[in-house]
Amino acid sequence: MVKIANIELPDFPLLLAPMEDVTDPPFRAVCKENGADLLYTEFISSGGLIRDAIKCKRKLDIFDNERPVGIQIFGGDEESLSLASRIVDATNPDLLDINFGCPVKGIVAQGAGSGVLKDIDLMVRLTAACVKATSLPVTVKTRLGWDENSRNIEEVAERLQDVGIAALSIHGRTRMQMYKGEADWSLIAQVKNNPRIHIPIFGNGDINTPQKALAYKNRYGVDGIMIGRAAIGYPWIFREVAHYIKTGEMLAPPTLEERVAVCKYHLQKSVAWKGPKAGIYDMRKHYFQYLKGLPNIKAFRSRLVLSTDPMEIESVLDEVQSAYAGFEIPHSPIELVNYHENCPM
Repeated sequence: MVKIANIELPDFPLLLAPMEDVTDPPFRAVCKENGADLLYTEFISSGGLIRDAIKCKRKLDIFDNERPVGIQIFGGDEESLSLASRIVDATNPDLLDINFGCPVKGIVAQGAGSGVLKDIDLMVRLTAACVKATSLPVTVKTRLGWDENSRNIEEVAERLQDVGIAALSIHGRTRMQMYKGEADWSLIAQVKNNPRIHIPIFGNGDINTPQKALAYKNRYGVDGIMIGRAAIGYPWIFREVAHYIKTGEMLAPPTLEERVAVCKYHLQKSVAWKGPKAGIYDMRKHYFQYLKGLPNIKAFRSRLVLSTDPMEIESVLDEVQSAYAGFEIPHSPIELVNYHENCPM
């Protein structure tokens, strides 16, 4: 069993990474039902929360069937992060997470996200302010460092643990790498094997097959894995990884019927939570992965993306199921799309 403060998780838990414009309640619901052990919200601007910005406040929506669930905030100012932590505390999630990892230019320019990696003293002060302001367990998600010359994640881990964080998730790239090249988990392993470190250490970056998840578990010794981009349109990654780690055997891929059913369910959740217009728009980024592997699917996918009516979309999905009845989509590594390219931030 892995524990984050008083939160009990299974042995080697699988975490859903917080992703802007992706990990909303509808997406979290399908990931939870397919085996994610700990969920995180989209990141929320501390300044937006304090200003009572509608979009930011809406991101605080969490539901009991998601638990355990963490709310993630970002900011570069101690006072605003402290105030935001108190607001989050009142919504009663299971934990509060601080984003020190987002590499998007607009966030970094605010001195937030991975921009804080340029000033470790500030990073420590910001974290301490959050820990003092909330009764919730505080966790952090970050990267190896700002660039190749400052891969100081061991120092960061020790100092953040010293001011009270309950767990640390590390993406195996620097900020300057964005999502280029291969994630380097060797430094994550160094943090985990550091005798001073006693909090759970979760690894993140490039996990797109059950085989890689097991190999990284064995090679790097982390307490669990955080999965992000691989889950977009393919929430089954969680159950497949869990099964493979437990048995060494691959689960059969989801059937076409299951893909269509989960896509419909996701659409219904999205429309119910955001309304027809925003709910349908937000689903567009998911269709590619839900239907990936079906030959000559482009025409159907175009209709799904262009439609503005939920019933019409479900009808198109029924057509897909009928047109490809009996077709078996083979297992293949999930293509890790850089969703930040379309991130509004």
